[in-house]
Amino acid sequence: MIELRSDTFTLPTAEMRLAMEQAELGDDVYGEDPTVLALEALAAKVTGMAAACLMPSGTMANLAAIMAHSPRGSKVLVGAESDIYVYEAGGATVCGGVVYEPIPNQPDGTLSLEDLAKAFPDDMEDPQFALPSLICLENTQNRCGGSILPQEYLARVADFAAARGVAVHMDGARLFNAAVGADVPVADITQYADSVQFCLSKGLSAPIGSILAGDADFIVRARRIRKMLGGGMRQAGFIAAAGIVAIESASRLSQDHALARRLARGLAEIDGIDVQPDSVQTNIVMFRVGEDRFTWQEFVDACKLRGLAVAELGHGRIRAVTHAGVEEQDIEDALEIVRELLSA
Repeated sequence: MIELRSDTFTLPTAEMRLAMEQAELGDDVYGEDPTVLALEALAAKVTGMAAACLMPSGTMANLAAIMAHSPRGSKVLVGAESDIYVYEAGGATVCGGVVYEPIPNQPDGTLSLEDLAKAFPDDMEDPQFALPSLICLENTQNRCGGSILPQEYLARVADFAAARGVAVHMDGARLFNAAVGADVPVADITQYADSVQFCLSKGLSAPIGSILAGDADFIVRARRIRKMLGGGMRQAGFIAAAGIVAIESASRLSQDHALARRLARGLAEIDGIDVQPDSVQTNIVMFRVGEDRFTWQEFVDACKLRGLAVAELGHGRIRAVTHAGVEEQDIEDALEIVRELLSA
């Protein structure tokens, strides 16, 4: 099977497996797992933050961040197409008593400052309104095709938030893809956020885990929330060991991006496929099937029968994601499968 549904299907490398086997362990809830501490120190350094905390998942990391930033009864401004809003089960409302206010995503994944401004009441003293406490940005923006938020845009949002006394949290599930795609250090991106989470288990290929980073007091609050949510792990060093290798081996991502561009160009040459190759910035390709013979579900099912796994990701669009489990020949084979399917 050519697996293009998600980069969550990556498997740990041989180097990661060896590091996991040899990891020095302790009790992380007591703050005594040396390998976790090493991972957190590395993550803080890479993101330019004061501290970091290993989380079981990106969903928990985002939830802990929102709860650490936002008092109950406040609202968090999120993209209407964001993972936090669409795919994370309403956790901030259920667990934190925080209201989501969805802001329309622009085609490039950004949230316009004009739309963000509309979420702030004219009279901030009026007790009828839930007041904004946090702005969440997603970088790269998954449902907008893996788009990278421009640096100058991030700076404008940071200034906008500071002027209004609210924090900025970055859901950087694919943060390293954004850094590689923009050809800048990770810390150049995260300098515009008060906190950031990134996944070790997507393009970075570790088997489990995410990192939440921010200032020291924020991470103290986040650790307490992690424990409350059931995310306090014990001998977690074997997870952290893979994470260290993942961060130090992120150079593979440029190859993933090149394969995604090759896939998009090839799909554009197939009659019945609607795709915009020039919009592909990282490892995600979004396309539609314009062939009347197929619904998106029929197309996905037919591809799977032929050995190609892709998935729908909202609004009838098909998503294909390149990652460490995909090589150049897999892309050529995937294109041939689609070509034969639509020409049959």
